[in-house]
Amino acid sequence: MGNKLDIRAIFIMFLQFIIIISVNYAYANPSVNYMNNINTDEEDMRIRYPSFVYSERVKNEVYVIDGMGRIIIYTADLFPIITLDKRNDIDAPQGLTVDPDGYVYVIQGQSKAHSKCRISVYNPCLIWQRDIYVQGFKDCDKFIPYRIASDKHGRLYIAGSSYPGIIVTDNNGKYIETISPEENGKKAKIIDVKIDNEGKIYLVSEEESRIYVYDENKKFLLKFGEKGGSSGKLSRPVSVAIDDKKGLIYVDDYMRHTISIYDKTGKYLTEFGGLGWGEGWFQHPRDIAVDSSGRIFVADTFNDRIQVFETKE
Repeated sequence: MGNKLDIRAIFIMFLQFIIIISVNYAYANPSVNYMNNINTDEEDMRIRYPSFVYSERVKNEVYVIDGMGRIIIYTADLFPIITLDKRNDIDAPQGLTVDPDGYVYVIQGQSKAHSKCRISVYNPCLIWQRDIYVQGFKDCDKFIPYRIASDKHGRLYIAGSSYPGIIVTDNNGKYIETISPEENGKKAKIIDVKIDNEGKIYLVSEEESRIYVYDENKKFLLKFGEKGGSSGKLSRPVSVAIDDKKGLIYVDDYMRHTISIYDKTGKYLTEFGGLGWGEGWFQHPRDIAVDSSGRIFVADTFNDRIQVFETKE
């Protein structure tokens, strides 16, 4: 009787071991499946050279900026509902974020109508409220805003073209501090910034092929990424997105036409994509986003579309 119980216990332990191994293997080897693509606006006009994609976390609405200087907004089921353009004082959009109160902050570059870069603020009804001009910090006159993120307190985190680090402001653009990661004794230039549900801050350096991670108190946690042109390395990373539920980090490599996947410790897992024109292939993707359900949106710039994927473990 005792031997039978021992064998049974060993068998149960063996099954548990197999289950654990299977789960860990699946987690370490996520599979990515193509779902759909976005390529038209609400008037059935083609989007052109999309350079930015953003998923708002409450309604899962998707915001796309294309090469025609437009912001096209889609519902969670990817139905186009409205386009913001010059009629809404949108003429040179670069990036945007939506704060916890539903206000939309749009980074706009220089244009014929506006000689200075600005952050245009729109209320939840998409009505323009004001323009913000960031200032009050070293070399602010040379700062060219490019990407923006907001935290749960409404603070803004702004990355500028060729600027070492990012600046943090309140929701009125009042300067608070600068976050400047260092690499080989010099401050790294940051091209993208994202914030996850835990408040962790992710900074992308295209120049260094690195991603830097800070906690919500701006304490440095880790960095990952290795420069190179082969699988597992980064050539020109330009954007990052975080799947909080699955614990995955996606990095958009513009030059290798791929999306690299890492776990939350910065361990490389796999990649998908490559140069091409069909489903699941990219031509110089410029941006990436993940919505609250885990769908992945890739701005496939020179294929004139946003590709949508899902990850299964």
